Amino acid sequence: MSESETPFARPDGRAVDQLRPISFETGIAPHALGSVLVSFEQTRVICAASIDERVPGWMRAQKVEGGWMTAEYSMLPYSTLDRKQRDISRGKSDGRTIEIQRLIGRSLRAVFDLKKLTGKTIWIDCDVLQADGGTRTASITGAYVAAQIAIQKLMAEGKLEENPFTDSVAAVSVGVYQNVPVLDLNYLEDKAATVDANLVMTGSGKYVEVQSSGEEATFTREELDVLLELGSKGIAAITALQDSAIAQGLKA
Repeated sequence: MSESETPFARPDGRAVDQLRPISFETGIAPHALGSVLVSFEQTRVICAASIDERVPGWMRAQKVEGGWMTAEYSMLPYSTLDRKQRDISRGKSDGRTIEIQRLIGRSLRAVFDLKKLTGKTIWIDCDVLQADGGTRTASITGAYVAAQIAIQKLMAEGKLEENPFTDSVAAVSVGVYQNVPVLDLNYLEDKAATVDANLVMTGSGKYVEVQSSGEEATFTREELDVLLELGSKGIAAITALQDSAIAQGLKA
């Protein structure tokens, strides 16, 4: 190594394939049927699942059987270094907010049999308390925990015959930072990454969605394969943490 070169190091000292410390605090919103505060270290999101005993008007009009699941996402004004204006103050949601809440809803519906949720809508609210990269991946990960707790409570109360979930779902970011593929990017890594990707995967290892792009750069198929492998490893670890959180949440 020449004197001008410095060894690669992530800002927080993690290994390239190491997740940030992840935790789940269930029951954070007592009035929701299922809720969790999910933390990917400094990224913290409250996810809450509520049940509405009716389906959207378009389902009734088209006589679509089953139920529905949808999500709303927001970043609280104090979640970022500079205050983020509330959507209601601007009179409309920004494009990023709409994109992320649609992604959350799609991700959960991919592992959910809506026909088993007759006449009901599950609302998933994801509110970002603190943002340090990966708010959408944390939201999807926490949303599944909150929704699964809510579903199992409905079953315990005799309001649902069987669990509509067909698999678990979680998400994580991967990217190329200083020419090195890394797992679970924080904000400093995310803003400097030349390749950025978000992976949504099931617990059984199937892909729900892959969002990847080069930031003023390109990437090869081989580099993408490395990122996918990193993401798969991360999802497996996150899935185990989700299972533990759900079990703990149902005991409360």
